Amino acid sequence: MIQQTDFFFEGGRSGVLLIHGLTGTPMEMKLLGKGLNRAGYTVHGMQLAGHCGDAEDLLATGWRDWYASVEKAADALREKVDHLFVGGLSMGALLSLKLAADRPGQIAGVGVYGATFRYDGWSIPRLARMSFMLPLLKRLGIGRDRSFMEQPPYGIRDERLRAQVSAAMLGGDSAAAGLPGNPWYSLAEMYGLSAAVRRQLSQVTAPCLVAHASEDDVASIKNAELVMREVSAPVELLLLDDSYHMITIDRDRRILVERSAAFFDRIAAADIPQRVAA
Repeated sequence: MIQQTDFFFEGGRSGVLLIHGLTGTPMEMKLLGKGLNRAGYTVHGMQLAGHCGDAEDLLATGWRDWYASVEKAADALREKVDHLFVGGLSMGALLSLKLAADRPGQIAGVGVYGATFRYDGWSIPRLARMSFMLPLLKRLGIGRDRSFMEQPPYGIRDERLRAQVSAAMLGGDSAAAGLPGNPWYSLAEMYGLSAAVRRQLSQVTAPCLVAHASEDDVASIKNAELVMREVSAPVELLLLDDSYHMITIDRDRRILVERSAAFFDRIAAADIPQRVAA
C-alpha cells in the first residue's frame, strides 16, 4: 500500500517545489525543504506517482505518470506564490529540468541536484552500467521481475546516516527510505525520461544551480557537465566535496541549503522591479 509522505511548509510568496528521485521518497528532500522554509520560502516536497509503496506499485507507473504528478504539484503551488522555483535530486533533477523546459514562463529557477542521466558513478557495478540497454529489454518483455539492488555506500558518505537509511530501506520501510532495488522496467522508464530531457535541455532558459558531489558514487560529474553545456540559461556550479550522491541529506546538506536559498533569493529580488513596472 502506498503511503502519502509528501510535505508542505507555509512561507512567503516565493515557493519551491522539491522532487525526489527514482525509488525514493519525499523524506530525502525534507531537510532541504526545512532549510528553505527557514529562509522564507513556501515549500512542497511532492511524492511521485507509484512511489512509497512496493515494487509492483512502482511498476504500474512510467515516467509520463511521474511527470504528470510533477505538473499537478506545480500547478497547485503556483496558485500560492509569485515566484515558482523547482529543485530535484537525481531523477528528480531531470523532472525539474523538463518542467523548466516545458514552462519557461512559469519556472523562475532550477535546483539541479545530483542530476542522473546515466548511472555511471564509481560504485555502480559493471553490469548495472549497461542499464541503458533496459528499454530494449522492456520492449522485448524481458526481465519484468528483475531489479538492480542498491549497493553500499547507498549514496551516503556519512557512515552513521548511511546505517540508519540502509536499515530502513532493507527493512522494507519504503516510505522512509525508498525501495532497496531499482526494478529493471522502472530503470527503462528512467532512461526514456533521460533521452527526452536531453533533447529538451536547450529549451531550459531559467537560471540553474547545478549542485553535484565531486565524488558522486551513483552519477559521475559528467551528468552535471551535460546540463551546464546544453541549457540555454545562466548556470552556477556547486561542487560538494564531503558528500556522495544524496547531497540533500549528506554531510554538505547545510551548504546546499545556504547556496540554494541565496541563488533563489537573487532571482526573486531581480524580478521585483519588473513586476512593479508591469
